[in-house]
Amino acid sequence: MSTTSVHGAVDRATDSKAFEYTARAGFAASGVLHLLVGFIILRLAFGSGGSADQSGALATLAGQPGGRIMLWVAAIGLLALGLWRVAEAVVGSKPGERTGAQHDDNPAWKRVKSLGLAVANFAIAFSAARFAMGGGQSNGQQNAGLSAQLMQSGWGKALLIIVGLGVAAVGGYHVYKGAAKKFLKDLRVYGGTGVTAVGVTGYVAKGLVLGGAGLLVIVATLQADPAKAAGLDAAVKTLGQAPFGKILLILAAVGIAAFGAYSFVRSRHGRM
Repeated sequence: MSTTSVHGAVDRATDSKAFEYTARAGFAASGVLHLLVGFIILRLAFGSGGSADQSGALATLAGQPGGRIMLWVAAIGLLALGLWRVAEAVVGSKPGERTGAQHDDNPAWKRVKSLGLAVANFAIAFSAARFAMGGGQSNGQQNAGLSAQLMQSGWGKALLIIVGLGVAAVGGYHVYKGAAKKFLKDLRVYGGTGVTAVGVTGYVAKGLVLGGAGLLVIVATLQADPAKAAGLDAAVKTLGQAPFGKILLILAAVGIAAFGAYSFVRSRHGRM
């Protein structure tokens, strides 16, 4: 299939309002999951247990009345959002706003970023579907098990360090995007005080947590401690063990919840 044909197929798909609205539902699903992660972190601050990551949020959702239906809705929305990200990688960002002559004005790094976001959306959609079918697993346990295997070889350790650096870089980008208010460019409307506040708070908080998770993977690899390389959950629980850990956890909970609130704003007003 030629490049022109692929672009034409993507143009036709992104012209579909049904596709766009389903993809927007993916942002709303992400918002729900971030609110639940924030709730779990808040519980950790006050001594309760739980996995402070997407798997913990999905497990919490699965335990609610009608939870399986909500999980399937989330899976479909996140799958559609992932496909929309693939469309961005093919024709450039904001495909719903573009016409033919504008398709090639996006730098390669933005297309790679879209592919990375697509993979992340697909992964969470798959996890949601597994929880809906009763087969979900903790991300922390899976990550720790995989890390333990990789730490047994030199190339595996190198890979973990690269992954840690990548996650830390993503965290740094989130902090920059929040602090510089770059997220406002993703909206069709003027931000306003409330939207700006949740956007800045949410992006900075999520960036700091992701950055901490990335650095923890590197430290865990150097110390041969796979339990510390368990992702977001390990980073949050390590934060809780620091001086003033309870206060730090409360701040992290508020920040992650703010990112969830911004996701709802983007679901309604985001540029597609």
